[in-house]
Amino acid sequence: MTPSHWPRRLYLVRHGQSQGNVARDHSEAHGLPTIGIDIRDVDVPLSDLGHRQAQAAGRWFAALPDEQKPEVILSSPYLRARQTARHICEAGGLAGGKARTIMDERLREREFGIFDGLTTLGIRERYPAEAGHRARLGKFYHRPPGGESWADVILRLRSAMNSINLHYADRRVLIVCHQVVVLCMRYILEELDEAQILGIDKQSEILNCGICAFDFQPLELECAPRLALWNHGAPLEEEQAPVTSEPDAVVGTR
Repeated sequence: MTPSHWPRRLYLVRHGQSQGNVARDHSEAHGLPTIGIDIRDVDVPLSDLGHRQAQAAGRWFAALPDEQKPEVILSSPYLRARQTARHICEAGGLAGGKARTIMDERLREREFGIFDGLTTLGIRERYPAEAGHRARLGKFYHRPPGGESWADVILRLRSAMNSINLHYADRRVLIVCHQVVVLCMRYILEELDEAQILGIDKQSEILNCGICAFDFQPLELECAPRLALWNHGAPLEEEQAPVTSEPDAVVGTR
């Protein structure tokens, strides 16, 4: 039997393409210093494509056998994640037809501080010393003024996993979140180090609505998380919704 302190299966889904993704790509392509979207990162919605991606992901979950569907859905409070979670619920992606999404601020996007709203060029132009500091220290430990490092994100995600283990043990849980959150959850669950997680980050960009899953297999004295699915984009391709992804560049809003 699965030990009672772990979920039975944990799904991780990055939100669909956001209007911030589109604005950032435009600004980067045209050599602009700012992303050009004048709303809080918290309030950035999905793009039209992002809505279609989330709907396709919802249909993929809905097509799972009942014994594999998530029973609980947790979401970052950021609008693009909440909209993605809503589409999954509306498609019938949760077991028993459940539609309530539980918000947890610990699952939010990494905070960019003074880098928020800036492209790579904008950061280098406005904060050259800080950009140089990040290049020396590395993005895992670098904390932009007013923002978070990856290590900071991992600290709050360890707390979130403790809550999931306490409240949703032996249940199938779906988390809708952000690119760095997905990567940092792998870091925690697989007990990786800095070099390993940054290597994974370089190998494959996280797809918008890419699906990851962990099973928790009991051993003699402990339970070992096992990566069962990683960055799965097949449902989006099958639904003819274009697959989109992005590297973890030095940028603000995503």
